[in-house]
Amino acid sequence: MTSLNDLPLRDNLRGLTPYGAPQLHVPVALNVNENTHGIPEDVAVDIAAALAAAIRGINRYPDREFTELREAMARYLGHGLTRQNIWAANGSNEVLQQVLQAFGGPGRTLLGFAPTYSMYPLLASGTGTRWIAGDRDADFELTPRRAVEWVNRVNPDLVFLCSPNNPTGTPLSLDVIAAVYDACDGIVVVDEAYAEFAPVGTASALTLLPGRERLLVSRTMSKAFAFAGARVGYLAADPAVTDALRLVRLPYHLSALTQAAAVAAFAHTPEMLRMVDDIRGQRDRLVTELRRLGYQPLRSGSNFVLFGGVSDPRGTFEALLAEGILVRDVGIPGHLRVTAGTERETTVFLDALEALGHA
Repeated sequence: MTSLNDLPLRDNLRGLTPYGAPQLHVPVALNVNENTHGIPEDVAVDIAAALAAAIRGINRYPDREFTELREAMARYLGHGLTRQNIWAANGSNEVLQQVLQAFGGPGRTLLGFAPTYSMYPLLASGTGTRWIAGDRDADFELTPRRAVEWVNRVNPDLVFLCSPNNPTGTPLSLDVIAAVYDACDGIVVVDEAYAEFAPVGTASALTLLPGRERLLVSRTMSKAFAFAGARVGYLAADPAVTDALRLVRLPYHLSALTQAAAVAAFAHTPEMLRMVDDIRGQRDRLVTELRRLGYQPLRSGSNFVLFGGVSDPRGTFEALLAEGILVRDVGIPGHLRVTAGTERETTVFLDALEALGHA
């Protein structure tokens, strides 16, 4: 049987491991930061009706410019944005891949700040872009000074800033974003996949867009909108950026069914986001209770908590799994990550962790 090493794979892909969070069927899955609350029933009915209507025209190609969806996304984001500022694709990973296809590539570099989202270096490799991992300050924070030092050191063509950061949950100040943009001549992408879970009143990087034509703000419907299975990501940027992404997207890349489902979901934005406050509450509860149990949870602006003080992360992971609870070992020594689930799921996790004892 032929192995991967027997194939004429590109040199920069040899030795890499594909993205692969565990997909196990367990009663309490809290490992990939999904919204565990699910779609409200009345919203699901309307989405199903929109899909049924779209199927009647499935013999034709979809709207290549996904105009109605871009208008819905612009309305949702606000900040004076119009559909000319919006781009979308099959999940924010594809959005970021298209950004790298347009602005990265051989001879170009992408700077990020590790630990951060593990897909960034994989997307870089897939597009022939060199990944450079800068470091962070204490407790995985990132200050303007540290970020600008790295920009000045490597002069990157692109910078990816994860806000709040995954897998640490660490919030990112607008001062960092503005400082990086001013120090960099390239594209700056702010990945706001978890922005809706930030404390109420937290300013989005969207406020920085006016006058910054090289700044891109990426979002997803996977998390706050409980739409992970639908695969819808999007970004806001100067209209020239969306023109650039048209050069690399595949024809009709967003299916008619995807567009119909997403438009229907945005029509129910209040209902879809009603669960966000509850998730924030469970996240804050996790921070409080993990600290009580003797762990060191990091501050989080997302729907998950990274906590340190775990003497045996693999052993704790396996012990929780034996109880039907799946969390995430992200490879940071002494740490594990847990998604804020429903009140019941959070209780099951905390009770099981307390029963294990804290060495």
